[in-house]
Amino acid sequence: MSDAAQPTAAEVRAAAEAVKTALDRHLAAVEGRSGEDDPAVYEAFNQLAAAAEVYDELLYDRYDEVTPFEIPGTDDSLPPYTGPEEPNAVSVLIRRDYAVAEPQRLLAQAQRVETAVGDGTEASATIHGALGILFDEFEADEIASRPKEFGLEEGDSTLWVTAADEAAEPGAWLEAPFEQVDPQRVVCRFDVSAVFDDEIDDELDEPGAEIEDEVEDELDPDLDADLDEDEDLEALEADR
Repeated sequence: MSDAAQPTAAEVRAAAEAVKTALDRHLAAVEGRSGEDDPAVYEAFNQLAAAAEVYDELLYDRYDEVTPFEIPGTDDSLPPYTGPEEPNAVSVLIRRDYAVAEPQRLLAQAQRVETAVGDGTEASATIHGALGILFDEFEADEIASRPKEFGLEEGDSTLWVTAADEAAEPGAWLEAPFEQVDPQRVVCRFDVSAVFDDEIDDELDEPGAEIEDEVEDELDPDLDADLDEDEDLEALEADR
């Protein structure tokens, strides 16, 4: 960052004061919380996180220093739960994404089903027709458990469990099943994404993991051979 773009000392000081104010506000909200998921505490937490982030950035830009604490990022997709404590009904919403990785395999599977049914529609001649046949014939969970057999490649997926005061009337939401979801009634959610795998890979690439790999590589091959020989002897004695 150039000198002209650097924040002033006064701006850094103002950001520090904002953090102090946010800390006081957060403590007051916690002390006066009305329940486990008090929206006031949630809001105060977000304000504190935002103020700390601004201060951290200005401090680094001005003085090349960082704060010694880290506030976890907030999840803006789900606000605090405000649904019933003892819901009488729940809805489970699932989204699974797939890539059509092997179109010919997908078509072949659909053609097998179509041949077995013998209705003569030939819907399996197109990708969208084949998808319709397969998802009609197989349960969605079955396809999710072995997508490669159907020429599909897994993408991101998510499952939301939402609470309700009472079960919906039959047919009430069929025309627009996903438009009336209240994020504040989501009891829990479970996400699957390759992004999480990348995070694990990044952790494995840390220096500590490299040291462990180096230690394993430097183990004496003769020692490994001796261990294998001991295991063979134990197996022979067991056979006797």
